[in-house]
Amino acid sequence: MNATSATPAIPADEFAARAERLKSLMREHDLQACLIYGDEYRKENLRYIGNYWPLFERGAAIVPLAGEPIVIAAPEGEVMCREMSAWPDIRLLPEFTCVTVPDAIEYPLAHYTSLSRIFAGIAESLPLRRLGVVGLDAMPAGLLGAIERCRDGMEIVDAGDLLFRLRMTKSGREIACLREAARIADAGYKLMIEQAKPGMTELELAAIAYGECTRQGAEFMPFCVLTSGDRASTIIGRPTRKVIRDGDMIMAAIAVQVEGYVATVGFPFVAGTMSEEQKAFIGLLVEAESIALSRLKPGVPQGELVRAVKAYFADRGVTAYDLYPPLHGCGLAEAESPYPDERTETLFRAGMTVNTDVSLFGHPHGSNRIEESLLVTEDGYESMSRLVRTLSANWRQFGVISTEAGREGKPS
Repeated sequence: MNATSATPAIPADEFAARAERLKSLMREHDLQACLIYGDEYRKENLRYIGNYWPLFERGAAIVPLAGEPIVIAAPEGEVMCREMSAWPDIRLLPEFTCVTVPDAIEYPLAHYTSLSRIFAGIAESLPLRRLGVVGLDAMPAGLLGAIERCRDGMEIVDAGDLLFRLRMTKSGREIACLREAARIADAGYKLMIEQAKPGMTELELAAIAYGECTRQGAEFMPFCVLTSGDRASTIIGRPTRKVIRDGDMIMAAIAVQVEGYVATVGFPFVAGTMSEEQKAFIGLLVEAESIALSRLKPGVPQGELVRAVKAYFADRGVTAYDLYPPLHGCGLAEAESPYPDERTETLFRAGMTVNTDVSLFGHPHGSNRIEESLLVTEDGYESMSRLVRTLSANWRQFGVISTEAGREGKPS
């Protein structure tokens, strides 16, 4: 295993600082408390403020202006929550049990509290007039109804933007987690390129990435997109039992999670013999990503990067296959803000982490993307994926895909 000697992590003092920054924003918006919702599928905001990532169940953290956050869990996940949580005050609520069933599940040994009791306790220190809620778009109607039944004159406010603002730029520790996730993703993707061959199934090829990333220390793999041949024309797709044939282009992207932080890698490759048309198609993507990276620096409007890529595709006559913007943010979600389009005038800032996602789909000679996780630095950018940088450099120098820097080899 090539993992670093110590896996990066977010320490308690950083979670405390996050809570204080949130409280500052709450004061600006006249909020006396903020409830941050999360579950297995929409974990990012809850993981950011409380380090809790529910399994099967729902979770939340309530941040009051006065005092430490309260973490809410359900009975089956209580022990796991206590293992993970950045905060010691953990309460159980019946509304937070299993996400996937409508049935009321009985837990006779559970020591439940209620939202009304929690809110009453907060109000002892400060009148609770306005409650911010983060995750209204992901929250089930039943839970929102339970919150509303406790309002007693309290106004409920959508506070999702507060967490997006806090998460937009990353600390050194967050960046360290992303770098480790990118290192692991590189290892899994590199092995896929090296071992891809005609006759194996898409599932067998994906298993190589899953196995290697787990071995290297991935906390989780949010996805492994993998399609081949005619199936590659879809923007995203799951691996199937389809047998990969000689000359099939592979469209793959793998996302690796470390301490909640997700880095993604994707680069086109071919199983067996690569045609000249496929080479030319991959070259379009390599050049387009190079153009994107030339605009990735502090002070540059984000829309300028998007416009530059689209202008290149227009010049090459492939606009019809350019289906979505070539860049998005990354962090506690694989895709998060910013997600600029051509009209976005917000500037890149040092400390932002983003993914290029330069793609063409439905082109006669292929469908694919180049994706890598990047850090915006004071004077430009840093790629967190050595593999994509190596593959791009080799392609530009030799017109081949090689996973060893500077080695001319046959296309995979």
